[in-house]
Amino acid sequence: MEKIGKVASENGVVIFSKSTCCLCYAVQILFRDLGVQAVVHEIDHDPDGKEIEKALTRLGCNGPVPAVYIGGKLMGSTNEVMSLHLSGSLLQLIRPYQHNLSSHD
Repeated sequence: MEKIGKVASENGVVIFSKSTCCLCYAVQILFRDLGVQAVVHEIDHDPDGKEIEKALTRLGCNGPVPAVYIGGKLMGSTNEVMSLHLSGSLLQLIRPYQHNLSSHD
């Protein structure tokens, strides 16, 4: 779906989310705590939400939300993001999008 590609390519880190999803919230907090101000697109507040949800599933996301894009590339859902984080790979991917955190300097 064109809307997904447009939002993902125009922003460094994008999380397609639902406002009622606790895993979506947890992923948002992870990125915030890592110093990344992700663009959160709440598909349940989007008139095209059902189509976006179907498209995310077709693109290979395990469960449509959260769907995380970094640098325009689909990273996956909660499991994939947490695996990247635990392996240390996530920090390398998000480095260009991190803001300085005084507590981590």
